[in-house]
Amino acid sequence: MSRLKEQYNSEIKEAMTKKFGYKNVMEVPKLEKIVINMGVGEAKENHKLLDTAVQDLEIITGQKAVVTKAKKSVANFKLREGMPIGCKVTLRGEKMYEFADRLINLALPRVRDFRGINPNAFDGRGNYALGIKEQLIFPEIEYDKVDKVRGMDIIFVTTAKTDEEARELLTLFGMPFKK
Repeated sequence: MSRLKEQYNSEIKEAMTKKFGYKNVMEVPKLEKIVINMGVGEAKENHKLLDTAVQDLEIITGQKAVVTKAKKSVANFKLREGMPIGCKVTLRGEKMYEFADRLINLALPRVRDFRGINPNAFDGRGNYALGIKEQLIFPEIEYDKVDKVRGMDIIFVTTAKTDEEARELLTLFGMPFKK
């Protein structure tokens, strides 16, 4: 069992119950899933770029990535419906906690000029979205083998009802929010 999950089961549930006054242990918000999405707009000209993006995402998450396709045709972007334009991975269970631990303790501190992440990127329903500008912050990615620096979106989906509950949950997990 990962360190974060053990911490959640012991300390975090207790702290959340104390702060928000939950009557039932099942009311305590928990991390449901983490979705990592990589948009590769240049893939419409060069399919090899998408393959390397998928490979990078699989190395980072340790799980097979799914190729996402365009839902609509957009003439201005020279985009047709059904064209592959990105990839995503949905992490749950043990792999989710493992990834969150690596992101919080290894990857985020490696970001250049890092002062914390935006505390206002909640969606109103207790989910948090985090954008990363380069995949190089993950220790699994070898700098020499990177053809192009790509960013990614990481979405933390929680069972929290409000943003305040979700912020407290992620803070207790060790998420470095800006003060």
